[in-house]
Amino acid sequence: MSLPAFRIVLITGANSGVGYATSKVLATATTTPSFHVIMTGRSFEKVQKAKAELEQEISATATGTLTALQLDVTDAKSVEDVAKYVKENHGHLDALINNAANGSRDSDLVTRLRLCFDTNVIGAALVAQTFRPLLLKSSNPYSIWVSSGAGSIKLSSEPGRDPANLDNDEAYRASKAALNMVMQCEHRDWHKKGLKTLALSPGFVVSNLRGTSEEMRNPGGKAGDPIVAGQTILGVLEGKRDDDAGKLVHKRGVYPW
Repeated sequence: MSLPAFRIVLITGANSGVGYATSKVLATATTTPSFHVIMTGRSFEKVQKAKAELEQEISATATGTLTALQLDVTDAKSVEDVAKYVKENHGHLDALINNAANGSRDSDLVTRLRLCFDTNVIGAALVAQTFRPLLLKSSNPYSIWVSSGAGSIKLSSEPGRDPANLDNDEAYRASKAALNMVMQCEHRDWHKKGLKTLALSPGFVVSNLRGTSEEMRNPGGKAGDPIVAGQTILGVLEGKRDDDAGKLVHKRGVYPW
């Protein structure tokens, strides 16, 4: 039986940070078969620009291919349109990387709670539900929910364990804790159908999540390189973390809830 030409992977929030880094790692991976990465973002112009920049950056090392599409996780029609595109052009999806996130620290509590939960929980759940039928058509499907150690109640209660203790961050933390539960429910309900589901903490990395200024992208100069998160995700797709399905994983192990 011949192998498929590509494994089809869709990444939300792929125009910067962890999403961009993961697109780069997958598009240059030496695994067989290679990856076709569908980079999506709320702004088509931004994700299209990111794709063009990435293609130029990896022109000599690319093993996979890229597509750029507009997808707003808070807009049901936008999500459905992309799912229709994937179905019509590929027939299935091998991996969904639910990465789009909002790290609002707005001064108004209700505003930041709504922004974080709309994207990080409701949007992620909607994306997972919409693309799940396409994942179940794959012979080896993965559903990766990009979460955070900041969503671990145990870690948050231990002084000195968190490098990113920021003002007004309870909305983000609470949304990631909720995301972890939604992920675990997907694992509970679908793992017997072959869907490998897990939450993944990329660590405290350079990202537009907190804002676009240099200080917000890399607070205090303490943020790491998001390429490491991309490499961790590649390891998941290579089957190296299958025993951790249903858990909150990071590059060195598993975080407690």
